[in-house]
Amino acid sequence: MPSLGATDGQAAGADRRTRDRVIQLLLERGSATAGELGQALGLSPAAIRRHLDALIAEGGVIFREQPAQSQRGRGRPAKTFLLTDDARRRQGRHTYDDLAAAALRWIAAQGGEEAVGEFAAERVAALEARCRAAMADAGDDPMARAEALACVLTAEGYAASATAIASGGQLCQHHCPVAHVAAEFPQLCEAETRVISQLVGTHVQRLATIAHGDGVCTTHIPDPRRAVINKNDSVRTMP
Repeated sequence: MPSLGATDGQAAGADRRTRDRVIQLLLERGSATAGELGQALGLSPAAIRRHLDALIAEGGVIFREQPAQSQRGRGRPAKTFLLTDDARRRQGRHTYDDLAAAALRWIAAQGGEEAVGEFAAERVAALEARCRAAMADAGDDPMARAEALACVLTAEGYAASATAIASGGQLCQHHCPVAHVAAEFPQLCEAETRVISQLVGTHVQRLATIAHGDGVCTTHIPDPRRAVINKNDSVRTMP
């Protein structure tokens, strides 16, 4: 029934928000017991343990056992929960995303959209220089250059790949380090697309971006040989 599905979705959303609050508390405090977390969030012991179990299963939280202090000097080990290194890194990226977005808003307010575009071009200039140096032996063929570029971008953290298709090739980037910021400032994607075009040596077309909500950043690279064939066909068919 639709109503049951909606209820399930709402419950899942509420659970996710609660677990995000647990993560934020552990980030602030460093570590805490289940009792301390439950008290801070107003949750029952059963509820907070359910959320902690889920976070442990996700790989976001771990626990350590520490001897409990009592009047007799002995007791059951107490569990102290803390974030994994990976969870901490993820939280740090969000903080930097917020800072970068705030900085770009300030640039836009001070210098307008043109200033944002200039900043985006400056940002990718260093990436272009590194890629160009690594692609020095790739030759002039756009497809070969796209494959070389994919290797360099993967080393830069973009998890890129290049594949041949009927109309030429596709450069896919399965990760975007600035996706959250680029969603608000598309100038970052536009500058990156221009750099890809310059590096492969031909016109390219962005078909999809992670910042726009797509699963992969996909850039189409037309095969220049097909363009020549199409041009010759057009000449022959002209009256």
